[in-house]
Amino acid sequence: MTSHGEGSHWRRPGETADAGKGRPKSARLVDPEDDMPSPTYTGDFETTAIPAYDPSGVRPLAGGYHPLPYAAPPAGPGRVGVSVGPDADADEPFRAVDRRGTQDLGLLVLRLGLGVLLVAHGLRKLFGWWGGQGLSGFKNSIAEAGYQHADILTYAAGGGQIAAGLLLALGLFTPVAAAGALAYFINAVLVGVSSNGEGRFSLFLPDGHEFHLLLIVVAVAIVLAGPGRYGLDGDRGWARRPFIGSVVALVLGIAGGVAMWVFLNGANPLG
Repeated sequence: MTSHGEGSHWRRPGETADAGKGRPKSARLVDPEDDMPSPTYTGDFETTAIPAYDPSGVRPLAGGYHPLPYAAPPAGPGRVGVSVGPDADADEPFRAVDRRGTQDLGLLVLRLGLGVLLVAHGLRKLFGWWGGQGLSGFKNSIAEAGYQHADILTYAAGGGQIAAGLLLALGLFTPVAAAGALAYFINAVLVGVSSNGEGRFSLFLPDGHEFHLLLIVVAVAIVLAGPGRYGLDGDRGWARRPFIGSVVALVLGIAGGVAMWVFLNGANPLG
């Protein structure tokens, strides 16, 4: 091993002494400029200190450092690191229903009123309760009104009234039940008009038809508004947001009432 003085130059293995004559005297094993950053150097983890993160985000941090805002992931089922709970967007339709106040209670009263009335009239027609005419009297009244197949219509009309009334009271298949009641009330108005000797429509009682017209309005309102949440249909679409199904039920109820009169009676109610 040999030592080198200050004037000696470092040489690579196999390099001659004359090879370093063109090298400046200031050259060293390690160039001092290697430790100096370039003018375009922006810093790294070794030479630049990272400022502390301020979670409040109120004031700018030292050195003009502004961290990106932290956005918490939305809560929902199946996400890691957050509490598992119901999705807020999925309950939005039910929130709208919850804000309706006493509307559901009003629909319940409307359904119960019409349903109980239909059941009571059906029991009077079929069993003669509460001073009703019974099967024979109801059959004779249907035949006198001009309907064909009065024996079948006796059971169909009386039983249909009871069934529609029970479904309305329970809030089950509400648009269908209200549409059936609507068809029955339309025929009741047509029978009343045709039974008038002059074939004239009158509104007010005792000879008018305001009672059946009021029942028609109630049935139409139930078809369009739906049963509300206080019924067995509370989770169905026609209870939360009635639209297409209610319109179809309304059209079928009106068409069914008119078709029943045309095909089973056929008389012109206006004379």
